[in-house]
Amino acid sequence: MAYIASATFPNGWLNFELSVLRRLQFSSIALPFTGEPNICLQLKRWRVRVAANDPMTWSFTKALAMVENDSEKLSEAEIESIIEDAYVPRERLDNPTLLNWFNETDAWWLDNVRFNAERLATPYKRAIALTLGMMVGDYVLSFGEDNRQLREPLSLSRVFRQLAETLPFPSDNSLRSKATNQDVRAFVAERRHTDLLFLRLPAPVVQSPASNQTIPGWREEWLQGGGDFWNELERKRAGKLGSRVQSKQQYLELIEDLLHTAAHIPAWAIAHMENGFLATEELVETVNRVRRVDAVYSKDFSDLLGVRAAIVTASG
Repeated sequence: MAYIASATFPNGWLNFELSVLRRLQFSSIALPFTGEPNICLQLKRWRVRVAANDPMTWSFTKALAMVENDSEKLSEAEIESIIEDAYVPRERLDNPTLLNWFNETDAWWLDNVRFNAERLATPYKRAIALTLGMMVGDYVLSFGEDNRQLREPLSLSRVFRQLAETLPFPSDNSLRSKATNQDVRAFVAERRHTDLLFLRLPAPVVQSPASNQTIPGWREEWLQGGGDFWNELERKRAGKLGSRVQSKQQYLELIEDLLHTAAHIPAWAIAHMENGFLATEELVETVNRVRRVDAVYSKDFSDLLGVRAAIVTASG
């Protein structure tokens, strides 16, 4: 599986994206590959209608909780119902693949929280609970061999409560923002009343990676209930942007194909990470074949990430 969305997004990178978007005029935006929804929260504060899509369930779940959701929060009683007896084993794990990621105690906690979250009354509250569960799992995986002894035993319910207090409050900007879990091409084709396409290009992967061994991979397996879906997911997405590619030329062709699909959207901003596979100049040449490029913005993150960021804008 080539694309499973970005697990982390450095603040500097996010600030760069926002600084470019602030230069553009738009009241509605579509993100085919949302990844972490942090940027969407800021866009809602700018009174922008956001359409946040991602092919991965984990990203969609976060966007449902924090982008589409305008008002719902978990009550104290609901939080208690989610973490109540979360460490108590049931007859068997619903999702035994958790043991590939976590020790047995943590796996039981996550399995029970996943089970309890499904009993909440609304999709938004379930999404909030699952978002918090993902944050707890990420917290566990942030400990390595050299610092694992610093973890307090049986503390995940307390961590869940603390994270619930830090989760951004739902923001209602009186516009109907939307979270979707669609095929990217279909999502773009359906955006008939959108001012701006913000396309975060997925990192190109030439060889088949062990994507299910990444941080987003555990999230996806937790939400999907196991790991049996990976091959089918890759089959469905073959030949589309975000799938495994054989060459740079194929990657550029997939970008161009999606941009043709987006020809009805008045303005584009295309975010690219220059990491040695594809030069920004090659991306500009590809975009120019579909629509004239207006500007190219770049920022050097070599010291932090070893890459350069670029955003190409075009309107037509």
